[in-house]
Amino acid sequence: MTEGISPASLLRPVRAGNAFEETMERLLTAIRLGAVAPGERFPPEREFATQLGISRITLREALRALQQAGYVESRRGRLGGTFVTAAPAEPSRPEARRIARQQSGSLDDVLTFRMAVETGAAAALADRVAASPAGLPEVSRLVHDTLTVRLGEVNQADPADYRRLDTRFHLTIAELTGSTLLTTAVADSRLPLNAFLNAIPILRHNIEHTAVQHTAIVTAILSGDPTAARRTVAEHLEGTASLLRGFLT
Repeated sequence: MTEGISPASLLRPVRAGNAFEETMERLLTAIRLGAVAPGERFPPEREFATQLGISRITLREALRALQQAGYVESRRGRLGGTFVTAAPAEPSRPEARRIARQQSGSLDDVLTFRMAVETGAAAALADRVAASPAGLPEVSRLVHDTLTVRLGEVNQADPADYRRLDTRFHLTIAELTGSTLLTTAVADSRLPLNAFLNAIPILRHNIEHTAVQHTAIVTAILSGDPTAARRTVAEHLEGTASLLRGFLT
């Protein structure tokens, strides 16, 4: 998380008892969802251990395990740190489709959960923007600047990096609400969703259409219109749901 805001809810404090295992879960989730992309680095060790609520020894053990597994590398020097080297390997599309078909009964559950949490996040953020001019203008500036960056990233993404940046865009909306629980819920909905998305092709026309929808979502949020924000997100998610059902059911 060297740019923009960091998805703090994905790297929230771990619980005592299984600190190493939960730390590994947090780090791998952040990598899988593209919150920390290849070439980006985790926070400095002291700061990171404090953020996770663990000892530096536990953090080092987790990072060492990830390094041995090929997910991160340690670099020395003033600009050093622990950098993500690669995302976990995804299954081939035939294998992903086989897995998705086996889990087809859960597709509707995933889509319903996603609709609830992502429309709610967009509406909540629009409400926050609407309330900010009176006493919190810095909130509007943060939301505007961060969403503008994320929108540009996803709308200009090439197909190979599209889903990671699309995930980051949607997580950022939730993160900007200031609700850790809401951001965690969006992340929880995205992990199984991505398993289904990996089973279908990335269509150029769909990317172009989605870019228009992403822009409409950001416009509604920055206008402080929760009704429009909820509606534009719902339209966008319904399109994705239609593709998934068409390919997988």
